[in-house]
Amino acid sequence: MTSSPTPGLTRFNALDDSAAAAELHEVCASSAWGGKLLAQRPFADAEALFSANESAMAELTAADLAEAMGGHAPIGRPKPGDPTSAREQRGMAGASEELKNELLELNLAYQEKFGHVFLICATGATGEFMRDAVKVRIDNSPEQEREIARGELVKINRIRLTRLVELAEEGA
Repeated sequence: MTSSPTPGLTRFNALDDSAAAAELHEVCASSAWGGKLLAQRPFADAEALFSANESAMAELTAADLAEAMGGHAPIGRPKPGDPTSAREQRGMAGASEELKNELLELNLAYQEKFGHVFLICATGATGEFMRDAVKVRIDNSPEQEREIARGELVKINRIRLTRLVELAEEGA
């Protein structure tokens, strides 16, 4: 059984390529990912969009993944003035200064080892959960970590795409 498109998905499907590309870039900074999704429009329903997200993410090269990860703020330091970044990292809002400092140190060590920010689907996660995840994942090989980050990006993109298809009109 397929569902019909939401008003937000109908709006997204009707956008010109430039406007749709801009919205997709807000979801994921990888231009290759955005191009793959653009090429599949119009989407019949949200599940088709989510499936396209997963397929496109699976096809990204290491360079494409690096571009995607470059669009994410470090955990504990949401991008100033970016409501998406702040919303996704809400679990850090009540964290102690000690936990914030510990995460900063872990983020820096992680970034030094892997060359990119620690990426985790932070929506609904506590600061302690994210700290523990960094501690475990920092021992991974670069290849293992790239694949874990790919999976986290799929989750993050799905959350962001869900918001996109729920928007009934521009600016909603």
